[in-house]
Amino acid sequence: MSETIVAITGLRKVYGGKNPVTAVDGIDLRVPAGTIYGLLGPNGAGKTTTISIATTRAIPTAGSVRIAGVDVVAQPALARQSIGVVPQYNTLDRSCTVAENIYFHCRYFGMNKGEAEGRTARLLEQFRLSDRAKAYPQALSGGLAQRLQIARAIAHKPKVLFLDEPSAGLDPQSRIAMWDAVQALRGEGITVVLTTHYMEEADELCDRLAIIDHGKILIEDTPAALKASVGGDKIYDLRMRDADAREKLEERLRAVEGVTGVEAIPGGIRVLARAQDGLLARVVMTANECGLQDVTTTEPSLETVFIRMTGRELRE
Repeated sequence: MSETIVAITGLRKVYGGKNPVTAVDGIDLRVPAGTIYGLLGPNGAGKTTTISIATTRAIPTAGSVRIAGVDVVAQPALARQSIGVVPQYNTLDRSCTVAENIYFHCRYFGMNKGEAEGRTARLLEQFRLSDRAKAYPQALSGGLAQRLQIARAIAHKPKVLFLDEPSAGLDPQSRIAMWDAVQALRGEGITVVLTTHYMEEADELCDRLAIIDHGKILIEDTPAALKASVGGDKIYDLRMRDADAREKLEERLRAVEGVTGVEAIPGGIRVLARAQDGLLARVVMTANECGLQDVTTTEPSLETVFIRMTGRELRE
């Protein structure tokens, strides 16, 4: 098993005042080195607060965060040497060119002039920004600006890169380009920790992820294992005309070979099933006898996992 590069233990953050708000409520987390790890949850779940503490921008109420063995509260300056950060908002220096944004970051972290120039040139090429080297950030599209922020954040060769909602505000094409850039960081040995409320992003990018809500981790595993935990390969949502017939239909559906679970949903019944030839036809035939009105077919997703654990949709 890979060594733990980010260790979060008993993390809590309570914002004070007359009406205290608990943003993070007892998070324990271990991020293996060399992985892309995601925190998936709705806005306000506590993802950004967790990242803020891990990157020394906020002080926890209780608990600890260690980056590569360094306590971020006790030794923040030392911890920052191992950390790269891309926050939700654009922090590029608008008075510096694209190249200068990277170059001065390198110099800030102790590189000499020659090292900084070489590192800048390599990153401009790696992130396909060489032709915009002399442009200013305000002339960049959202996707290019995000790639520049990532390039700058890894300029000092950190061990861990934190990305807070990295695709927020990006168009689909820019989002895919950003995903490619993040996945390529594995080759440099950089561990990536990202927050997102986009299930597609978490599924596409992450080796492991934790679903978080109300400051707590609800479940943690690989995306494939989380989807498998739903208990079926297919999901059939049956919309029924007669609400009184649902209980009887639930019993009959449970007896259908290949059905792994049956549960009530607003307006009908959800059937979890294994991928099996002819199963949908058997489910529909059974439901038709009890007033089937409509049927939709989907596959388990991370959103399905979140709904099963919280009773609400991820983006609510």
